[in-house]
Amino acid sequence: MDEGMHHANYHYGHAHLLARYCDLPEPQHPPRIQGYLQHGWNMGDGLAPGTPFVAGSRVLVWSEETRRRSWSQGRRDVIVVGAPFAYLLDMEPGDGTPGEGTIFYPFHGWEGQQVSGDHQRLIDEVKANEPGPVTACLYWNEYRMRDVRKRYEKAGFRVICHGYRGFWWRDHNREFLYHQLAELRRHRRVVSNRLCSAVWYGLLAGCEAAVYGDPMVLDNADPTFGGEPRLRRQWPEVYGYETDFATCHAMAREQLGADDLCRPDELRALLGWPVLIERVV
Repeated sequence: MDEGMHHANYHYGHAHLLARYCDLPEPQHPPRIQGYLQHGWNMGDGLAPGTPFVAGSRVLVWSEETRRRSWSQGRRDVIVVGAPFAYLLDMEPGDGTPGEGTIFYPFHGWEGQQVSGDHQRLIDEVKANEPGPVTACLYWNEYRMRDVRKRYEKAGFRVICHGYRGFWWRDHNREFLYHQLAELRRHRRVVSNRLCSAVWYGLLAGCEAAVYGDPMVLDNADPTFGGEPRLRRQWPEVYGYETDFATCHAMAREQLGADDLCRPDELRALLGWPVLIERVV
């Protein structure tokens, strides 16, 4: 596999968003990223479990904490670049107007793994603890399951989906993070039943955050990095019905590398783009 073409680099429109930040002349057609770009927050080494990976390839991670974990796993060419969502906020700072109500992200599966759990129990707990209007944002995997979607609609939630992240270079929603940012900004709180990227994104965007409820079970989950119990042990501050915004916001900045963002010229060099651009010219 050509490590500069890893399909996960295009999930959620990451490559296209970074191409815009880097002022490329054609951001809708970004050059190949020379390395593997972390595509979602995790408590591991920046790579999704089971990711096809060429030994010795560069890994581009979101935070110094992730870089240290990756180093401990034997990877040496690991560089902190920050999360694409943090670059989006840098480009789209917003006006600071507070939102209303809560956006709820139920833990989800994907093409290769499904989630098992009681959605009705989650719905009841969210309704009991969120006083304002609630938006349930389902991942595409659950959104296409009519019985799951109807359950949230029947509960009176506004039900949305940010779109399809893409898979094997197909059907990418290049506006995924733009849609997510817009939805986060229209809400005061972001809630999930498991600590995930959306919680950190919401905090960085200015939302209050809370993680509670049955975390559900992911089929054939990889236990290498400790699973749900470790999430609760390592980041207890985000768990519970009410959390301290200042503390959690600072943690989000650390997890997303928001204070370590590169300048456009630096990021182009780290992604391996300058040489490719010169070839095109």
